[in-house]
Amino acid sequence: MATLTIDKFLGEIARLMQEKNGAQIQNFLHYEPPWPPLYSQMVTELRKTYPVFQQNSLEQKCTEMLPTEEEGDGGGSFTSFISFLAKYFAFIRDVDISQLLETHDKLKALLGQASIALSASTGLIILPTVISLSRTLSRLAIGLDKRPDLVANLTSREATAGAEEGAGERVTLAEGSANLIREAFKKCASERSGNLSGLDSNGKPEGRRIGIYLMANVCLKLFFHCRKLRSAEQIFALIYQQSPPLSLYPAAQRTTFLYYLGRYHFANNHFYRAQLALQAAYNQCHRQATRQRRLILIYLITSNMILGHFPKPHIYQRPEAQGLREKFEPICGAIAKGDIAAFRTLTDINNPSATWFLHWRILLQITNRCEVLLWRSLARRTFLLSGSQGDVANKKAPTLSLEDVLILATFLEKRALGLDSKDGTNGSTNPAAAHQKQHTNSIFIFPPTQAETPPTRENEEEMQGYIDPDLLDNVDPPGPDLPTMEVVESMIASLVNQDLLHGFISHGQKRFAITGAKNASPLKVGFPNVWATMKAKADEEVPGWVKEGQKRGGGTVTHLSGARPVGA
Repeated sequence: MATLTIDKFLGEIARLMQEKNGAQIQNFLHYEPPWPPLYSQMVTELRKTYPVFQQNSLEQKCTEMLPTEEEGDGGGSFTSFISFLAKYFAFIRDVDISQLLETHDKLKALLGQASIALSASTGLIILPTVISLSRTLSRLAIGLDKRPDLVANLTSREATAGAEEGAGERVTLAEGSANLIREAFKKCASERSGNLSGLDSNGKPEGRRIGIYLMANVCLKLFFHCRKLRSAEQIFALIYQQSPPLSLYPAAQRTTFLYYLGRYHFANNHFYRAQLALQAAYNQCHRQATRQRRLILIYLITSNMILGHFPKPHIYQRPEAQGLREKFEPICGAIAKGDIAAFRTLTDINNPSATWFLHWRILLQITNRCEVLLWRSLARRTFLLSGSQGDVANKKAPTLSLEDVLILATFLEKRALGLDSKDGTNGSTNPAAAHQKQHTNSIFIFPPTQAETPPTRENEEEMQGYIDPDLLDNVDPPGPDLPTMEVVESMIASLVNQDLLHGFISHGQKRFAITGAKNASPLKVGFPNVWATMKAKADEEVPGWVKEGQKRGGGTVTHLSGARPVGA
């Protein structure tokens, strides 16, 4: 059978190879049916003239019709690109889109061959194709990962093979795809052509460095989907060492990268670094990209909350913030008032909003990291109610009674546990109020015994479970987990250590004394602004974010005052 369509296709590819027009080559390569009429005819010719057992003949056909070397004395070889094109023909000939797992495997094999071609001296012409293939593979891998019914047999087979080989942690389908894409990313980041800065004479990234952030963003999307932060860390580390400054790349690439960088630092409890990256991503994100701006804003608000920087009311009026006021504002209000009971209720796992917070993986950070702000607000509120303002003439410092803090904290914790009335109904006549929610830590608390006489050894074991006889005296007594003076003192000491309170504790008198309030308001001196304190102590450098003039791994400094973005 004549192969007129294949010949015409190869002739156009040969012309584009000589022109080094990688973008147009990528436009010529379709991976997903339905095929355009011309490609359907080409698939028919391939199946009739070059079936599976004629793969060598197909490669020979490509070699005959495509240039094997660049023109000129120093031209590089196109051999690996020709091998990739033969692999592409085999892919469109054999692919069955209804068999998603097989399609995924064939795409991985095709990307693997493209990655080999990318490492050649002529690899720049295939870079747009590698990026396009990576995005397609990423979408397919994430889609399959959400369909456990389709990958059940694959998972079982991999688990069996791993057990036989003594392998460690099983690599999921999506993670395996990310690892392959990461190899292509490394080839972009490790480009050695040109000067050390990675920029050409016009101040733009040159060579394969153009694709650093495009490939990194595809990898990061998969790694975050798999929750493999350690693998994501390798991406950020390599970029921090070898990439040109982020500001040289298009806004879409900058925004996506900064979003994932902020998410990474957020997950590692570096909230100031997270808010710097997320704020930059939010500022650079297009106003019409409402969905993307909402994703960024959720983590940005949470990071700022933990730093004591609550969102202003006008933020909630933006299109991307619809519905966020109902989620965040009550928690911010509880923290500002030091209302432990309201905070416990709002962050409880049984709260109606808990599912939403858990979906975005921010509930534990809010519950744990905002605790310190909650106690600061409680101490401040107690000082306003019962604190001593001091006497400058008699050299008496303003003080706060820790006993008063303990009384308020105990009252609020009891309210959170539903123990603020003797009958346990919280003062309500509704019988359903008797079944109050338990404290977050109640799973670690033994239920109180109703017996008036000490329980027997058998009754104790039945009620509390087995207890080692040697540790019997060290078991916490049953009852609610309420604050003690030791807890209050440790909380105040922690706040002083973090510069969120200014003063010292008198353990003998059980009081907190504010220092430095001779010529200023004790409230302002003793309880400094949380956000200003956090900002003053933080470092503005964000690991993973390469900026202009920043010292790099090789000791070089990049100055980019006149540089233009890629594509300018």
